[in-house]
Amino acid sequence: MNTPKIFESEYRFCLILWRHEPITCSALAKLCKEELGWSRTTTYTVIKRLGERGVLQNEGSVVTSIVSKEEVQISEIDEMMEKTFEGSLPAFIAAFARRQNLSEQDIEEIRKIIEK
Repeated sequence: MNTPKIFESEYRFCLILWRHEPITCSALAKLCKEELGWSRTTTYTVIKRLGERGVLQNEGSVVTSIVSKEEVQISEIDEMMEKTFEGSLPAFIAAFARRQNLSEQDIEEIRKIIEK
């Protein structure tokens, strides 16, 4: 299954949903007002839009995710890798490593992940 595209503001909304699901539409609207400064109408519009794209479901005014945070993160990384690094994992890792101050522990953890 292809993960639907989630844009930045929608992702911030999803972070709230993932932390609190299952959650009623009204409770979600209240949290979005507090955390994002959104009006109730904006929240309901995003719920409808993401529901139509298969990101979440709204049944009986209770919202739950269909797509997990991890699925969205992996999809975004895959898209960035393809777009920016022409699908090359070594090019991505090299660019990442040049911009970060990796500790010996970080390097060892990365080495273990690669060996798996």
